[in-house]
This record gives sequence, structure tokens and C-alpha cells, in this order.
Amino acid sequence: MLLLAIDTATPAIVSGVVELEDAGPPRVLADEPVFAARSHAELLTPRLRAAATAAGVEFGEVDALVCGVGPGPFTGLRVGMVTAAALGHALGRPVHPVGTLDGVAAGVVSPGPFLVVSDARRREVYWSAHTSDGARVEGPGVARPDELREQLAAMPSATRPTHLVGNLRPPGDARGEGMAELADQLGLPLLGTAFPTPDGLVAAASAELRAGRPPAPLVPRYLRQPDAAEPRSPKRVSTP
Repeated sequence: MLLLAIDTATPAIVSGVVELEDAGPPRVLADEPVFAARSHAELLTPRLRAAATAAGVEFGEVDALVCGVGPGPFTGLRVGMVTAAALGHALGRPVHPVGTLDGVAAGVVSPGPFLVVSDARRREVYWSAHTSDGARVEGPGVARPDELREQLAAMPSATRPTHLVGNLRPPGDARGEGMAELADQLGLPLLGTAFPTPDGLVAAASAELRAGRPPAPLVPRYLRQPDAAEPRSPKRVSTP
């Protein structure tokens, strides 16, 4: 099975071509990653074309698409989902949604239950809790670090995360990585920094793909309301 993998829920613009066989892990044929938190719309389609060229395939040869649906910021997340939906419609191929944090978790090797996080801005993080084999048991959610620590303490001991992995800043960001500080706040050992990858996204959807099940609706996981709001009625400035 030949797949296009797309995700724009983080600063990592994921665009890759992946082969999935009846057994075994997904195999990346081409990957065109780039970190550009404000350039998803400009860079995604050219990167997808470059990945297809590098893999020696045409878009029309793919069997399906896998698209990360967040959680993530509104603008970036929409770019990937609209692109995947448009390509799927034009090619007549199904588009399988997958949680972005699940796509990260699929590539993690951990000695025990672990927590995946990504930057939600506003001094908050998106998070989900996973067993050592990557299965999600809690989340996704959004919280400040102090709130998240309380939520972790309330989880059953058997599935309570013992390690941390994820991303808060792209590589080279002048503000620093931030993961070490978060690990200290949560009291969890840091496994490392991880972003979604083409094979991770496909691995998270592999059971559905191999079973030939139709995809679920392509619905974004925003987890909170947008900053924009409808304007209120104008205030009266004159005396009635």
C-alpha cells in the first residue's frame, strides 16, 4: 500500500511517501521535513511534490492519504487538513485522520508509560498519555504545566506516565527547546524531543489501513475556542 503522509499541527511540516505492507513497520520512501511554524501554506504542497519525485511516484499512484488532525494551532492545522482533503478528492483516494500526538507516540521507545506533549502556546501544552507500546490511554488534552501535573497525579498508577517526550520549539529556536524545563516541572525523566513523522503517522493508522476500513470523518482536534470572536454591538456614545 502506497501512502502520502501529511501533518501541519506542529512547526514540523510533515510530507512523505510511505509504503505499508501486510506485516512489519511502515517504510519511508521519501521524506521532505522542514520546520517553519508560519509557512505551512507556502511550503506543504511543494514539499509533497518533492517527496513524490524523490520516491519516483505520481500522486495518482498512491492508495490513500494519512493526515494528522491535531491537536494544534488553528491556522497551521487547517493547512494540512485542507490540502489532504483536496488531494483525496481530486485523486479519488480516502484520507485517514490520525491524532498528531499518536503519530509521535508511534515512534517512541520507552521503558514504561509515557507522556507526549506539543506546544499549545498561551503557556499551555497539548498532551496525551500512552502505554509503553504507544497505545493512548488518556487525552488528548490542553493544560498549563501545573494543571497537567495535577492531572497526571490523579491517573491510575498502572498507566500514569513515567517518562516525557515531545516538542515545544523547533530546532534552533532562539527561545530554547523548553522540554527540559517542562520535564522538571512535571517531575518526569525526558526521553527526548520528537515531532510527528511520516512513518509514525502511518503506523498510528496501520490497523485501520490493513483492515481496509473506511476512514473516520476528517475533523480537526482544536481542543479550545479560537481567539477571534464576533464583534459585539457598538456602544452608545450619545445620551438617549
